[in-house]
Amino acid sequence: MKRTVLVTGGCGFIGSNFIHLVLAARPDWQVINLDRLTYAGNLESLRDVADHPAYCFVRGDICDRQLVEDLFAGHGIDTVVHFAAESHVDRSITGPGEFIRTNITGTFTLLEAARQYWAGNSEQCRFLHVSTDEVYGSLGTTGFFTEQTPYDPRSPYSASKAASDHLARAYFHTYGLPVLITNCSNNYGPYQFPEKLIPLVLNNCLQGRPLPVYGDGGNVRDWLYVRDHCEAIVRVVEKGRCGESYNIGGHNEKKNLEVVELLCDMVDAKVGRLPSGEPRRTLITFVADRPGHDRRYAIDAAKIDRELGWTPRYSFEQGMDATVDWYLANRDWMESVMDGSYRQYYEKMYGEIVGGEA
Repeated sequence: MKRTVLVTGGCGFIGSNFIHLVLAARPDWQVINLDRLTYAGNLESLRDVADHPAYCFVRGDICDRQLVEDLFAGHGIDTVVHFAAESHVDRSITGPGEFIRTNITGTFTLLEAARQYWAGNSEQCRFLHVSTDEVYGSLGTTGFFTEQTPYDPRSPYSASKAASDHLARAYFHTYGLPVLITNCSNNYGPYQFPEKLIPLVLNNCLQGRPLPVYGDGGNVRDWLYVRDHCEAIVRVVEKGRCGESYNIGGHNEKKNLEVVELLCDMVDAKVGRLPSGEPRRTLITFVADRPGHDRRYAIDAAKIDRELGWTPRYSFEQGMDATVDWYLANRDWMESVMDGSYRQYYEKMYGEIVGGEA
């Protein structure tokens, strides 16, 4: 069916990949991208679709109630895919306030706007709230997160996402808002901001810089290729049952050290060893672990497979190979992020950026 989709945070990593997928695979969907263009929002990631007839970019804040209400009314929004969030755990430890504002207040603002605009006519509407497996806390050496796992967040980031999940679920039960929630594992792929593990390590590999690994490198994550995640989100929008949560995982549990070592080997194979002739594994440097660092996450994605027929198409090795190839072919994108020059385009288009944020 035709949809007019408000994508929040569409200039971010997962959001930009989602928009590329939808514009290519769902020609009947109109996409309205609302993004504040903070440090992790990059218009360069969507430059090639900027003039697409089914795409519209709006620079703005999800906490701006009037703007959000105007977008619903002005575009006839019938679907929300809510990515916009502060998502970096380290940043939440040093500055939690912005996580509370964006992740909780921003979600509340969107839910209220949807509730009012869709009042009495929400049968075909959908509000998909994109969340994380980090709300479940930390696992031991065995077991998996299911949709019934009790929430046990351990960082300001995961606590703020847990709060927003509870708000979204409450709006379904209290108001009948057609809410769906997805909880995904660690994403990787093109357009990821290089403070996250894989693009950070990849960039440092290419620069011959130390590769920082927290603690002993034994923290385990389930890695999900971003294309698989975006396809799962489309499936949930189209086929998911309102009021339900769906865990989305890649079936790829890896220790952080394993990921870093694989990246080192891939870069060595694709561009050659370091100028000294040494392999890039020699750059690995263990650093003090961060506070409250969850030891293991692992997703049980049986529900979305059973009910919606979705399973990931990419193995970890396939996804990593595609990811490394993309970054090698798009070094200018990475360099513009690392040196901050990508911000100059914002200033040209939207005026001066004050205080490090748009």
